[in-house]
Amino acid sequence: MSQRPFRIINRRKTKVINVGNVKIGGDNPISVQSMTNTLTSDAKATIKQINEISEEGADLVRVSCPDEESTYALKEISKHSSVPLIADIHFHYKRAIEAAENGAKCLRINPGNIGDKQKIHEVLNAAKNNGCSIRVGVNAGSLEKDILEKYKEPCPEALVESATRNIKILEDQDFFNFKISVKSSDVFLSVNAYKQLSKTCEYPLHLGITEAGSFVPGSIKSSIGLGMLLMEGIGDTIRVSLSDDPVQEVKIGNEILKSLNLRNRGVKIISCPSCARQAFPVIKTVKILEEKLSHIKTPITLSVIGCVVNGPGEAASTDVGITGGGKGNNMLYLSGIQNSKVITEKIISEVIDQVEKKALELEKNNASNKNY
Repeated sequence: MSQRPFRIINRRKTKVINVGNVKIGGDNPISVQSMTNTLTSDAKATIKQINEISEEGADLVRVSCPDEESTYALKEISKHSSVPLIADIHFHYKRAIEAAENGAKCLRINPGNIGDKQKIHEVLNAAKNNGCSIRVGVNAGSLEKDILEKYKEPCPEALVESATRNIKILEDQDFFNFKISVKSSDVFLSVNAYKQLSKTCEYPLHLGITEAGSFVPGSIKSSIGLGMLLMEGIGDTIRVSLSDDPVQEVKIGNEILKSLNLRNRGVKIISCPSCARQAFPVIKTVKILEEKLSHIKTPITLSVIGCVVNGPGEAASTDVGITGGGKGNNMLYLSGIQNSKVITEKIISEVIDQVEKKALELEKNNASNKNY
């Protein structure tokens, strides 16, 4: 039994699908994705942004394909992308076919918006022939007219009915390599729609609070909505939708997963808000350490606490810890054990050195275990 059973999240078991070389669903890691905001027809700018997004830790990147110029550019873009690409298609079935043929590994569509059965059949054939999965993307802002008339307004039942209808369209065509989302900009609506859908749907779920807003309010809305679902074991892939740099979306997404121990990447810093007891400038120190340690991808915990009230306790459960002490004599902890005193002026350099050493040690251990 786990020593900390209150931290266990029992993930809902879903079917496993493939988006390029990334497996979604089942026991596979919850993936993080974002979306470019460049003109997809500008291949050079789009490739640059995709690489920036993937460098931050995105597993998948979505690109909008509203016209033929965009799907044509996708052929060149996909050659230079280190992560699988998702083509965002809304209405024109030919754009979906072109995207599948030009390197997209997933199509974000609503089959019901594509047109008649023949057009849907052609899109699904193109997806099958090119190893392309599909995301059924239900959104409160673009529900089918008859469903909106039935429920009078977007509600969880309306989103789930739309999802169920689109699922049946794919299943009737013997297409099963897909995931689903039921998004809204309203946290309550999104959370309840996903909860309802998860009770009857065995396909992977893509989570998101759509159009969440600018960086601060959008990050908070997304953290609340996604956090509620993830803690209940719901969700196989996520996107944080912000009116900001897409790189920021990935950063927040990874932090949400990190905070729930669902996926760990890079340095997790536990730091105090600082007060009159601080023996060194905590806020300034943390900001510098975040920047200087951003290159580390190995999961490591670091505590930065300004005084001895909570410092030793937090340091006891982290890989590296620094606790403020009197007269500039701060205490360095390694693997929860007191190691040495560090004067304030050398805190940053010493902590960076120890974190990098710990990362190297863990990487070597992981490599040895894989070889064994």
